[in-house]
Amino acid sequence: MNSRMRKFFSYYKPYRRLLWIDLSCAVLLSMMTLAFPLCVRYITKLLATGITPNTLRQIYLMGGVMVVLVLVRTFSDMLVGYQGHVMGTLMERDMRNELFDHYQKLSFGFYDDQKTGQLMTRLTNDSFNMAELYHHGPEDVVISTLHFVGAFIILSMINWPLALIVFLVLPFMAVHAVYFNRQMKRTLRRSRDRIGDINAQVEDSLAGIRVVQSFTNETVEQAKFAHTNEEFVASRRADIRSEVLFYEGLVGLTQLMTIVVVVFGGVTILRGTLDLPDLLTFLLYVGILIEPIKRFGNFTRLYQEGISGFERFMEVLEVEPAIQDAPNASDLCQVQGAVTFANVRFQYNSSHDTVFHNLSLSIQAGEYVALVGMSGVGKSTLCALIPRFYEVSAGTILLDGRPLQEIQLAALRRHIGIVHQDIYLFVGTIAENIRYGKPTATIDEIVAAAKEANAHDFIMALPHGYDTDIGERGVKLSGGQKQRISIARVFLKNPPILIFDEATSSLDNESEKAVQSSLERLAHNRTTIVIAHRLSTVRNAQRIIVLANGTIAEEGTHEELVNAGGVYANLYNAQLRI
Repeated sequence: MNSRMRKFFSYYKPYRRLLWIDLSCAVLLSMMTLAFPLCVRYITKLLATGITPNTLRQIYLMGGVMVVLVLVRTFSDMLVGYQGHVMGTLMERDMRNELFDHYQKLSFGFYDDQKTGQLMTRLTNDSFNMAELYHHGPEDVVISTLHFVGAFIILSMINWPLALIVFLVLPFMAVHAVYFNRQMKRTLRRSRDRIGDINAQVEDSLAGIRVVQSFTNETVEQAKFAHTNEEFVASRRADIRSEVLFYEGLVGLTQLMTIVVVVFGGVTILRGTLDLPDLLTFLLYVGILIEPIKRFGNFTRLYQEGISGFERFMEVLEVEPAIQDAPNASDLCQVQGAVTFANVRFQYNSSHDTVFHNLSLSIQAGEYVALVGMSGVGKSTLCALIPRFYEVSAGTILLDGRPLQEIQLAALRRHIGIVHQDIYLFVGTIAENIRYGKPTATIDEIVAAAKEANAHDFIMALPHGYDTDIGERGVKLSGGQKQRISIARVFLKNPPILIFDEATSSLDNESEKAVQSSLERLAHNRTTIVIAHRLSTVRNAQRIIVLANGTIAEEGTHEELVNAGGVYANLYNAQLRI
């Protein structure tokens, strides 16, 4: 058994009790089903051999037995349906939790190459298909097997030559099932992928709905969605074709089995080796055989959907996080905030150009440093290397003299606060979004952080104050208000190292002043790295680092760099002319 199959069956382990209840009820259900035609045979035999004074009592007695069989079968069927679905739902929950937890551990590099809609499909549709297989798979296999084996044994005891003729149809069924089973696997995988494409297209279009409508490009998005939808229809057409051929082929073969029983049973009666009650019993058992054949067909569909979903599930689960704690990684305490880059080289992957070549840089604890340079020079990338969102290709980054690889990721990131240009606020209230910086914070701590970020006044002017719902991604707030909430979040976190990634570049002058004031207050006595777009905002930086061509082109104070007449002076003078 390979590792994936071991993983597949491991999800049953916490629910072995439910599984055994489910399978026990399935066995009981099969036994009651197999016993029912024998009761009918008993009654018809009584009538065929002649009526006696005890015949009526025997018929009533057998009728009572049949009622008991029906009650036990119904009870077992209800337990199979309820307990099985509960077990499948619990396993689906476990798989979703495991996959979502794994999503949280994967690095930025993974998400750079993925579509959110595809990842959502693996978490929802695929896990649901797996749950259906986990639930129905074992019971369908048990019931189908018992029905086949039990019916064959009973029919062989009644008339083994006729039973053998009936079961000669089974090899044809097996060949048919194997052939179309392979086709279903291929077509189901394609249709699952196309569903993921639809989710990805919807997520992309709805996330950018304001851009879509502002450019009046609704028809463009409709065309893109229609194309994706048509690709799904094409994949489903092939999927449905293989399913129809599979199911209808099995139905045709079961009908052939009925014809075999009627024709050869009639011949056997004429020869005197079979009576009419036994022929009726044969026909009843053929009817019973049709149910496991249908169950087998259902199991095949569930198996292909579930295994297809499981393969997509495992494709993500088997992705190892590119950045993990080293075996010797330890916690941090009393962080000063000195950051050192020693001969760092970095490129995102082999298909990208190298971003940095042997870059070396020392930032002292408590120093206020600004990073400037042309767009695409690597300012944000350099800052993303400090919390290890990406791993360096060569060289070392140290925090207070310790290589980052020797520090636990959670501890490292706990001591770094980042304020992005593109603010992400979660659905919920203002208080909940600020509390994200410290999940255990009290409302008093939240208010204090908001005041430090110059956010308290505008928050209190909102209809419900800190309990105001901000909508998806803070759509009900202005850019400056969202930025100040994000700064309040970092105030609450209270880290010794700060990274400001062009935090004011998209704001109007009034909002910029409010946010800049908050940032300066936040940066006091902390190691601060500012990515600057507007060079006027970093004139007071203790040191300005100018990046160009994958390395540090120059560094110094604002006055020193302007007087030097180099890259920074050219950038600064170009902005003055705008």
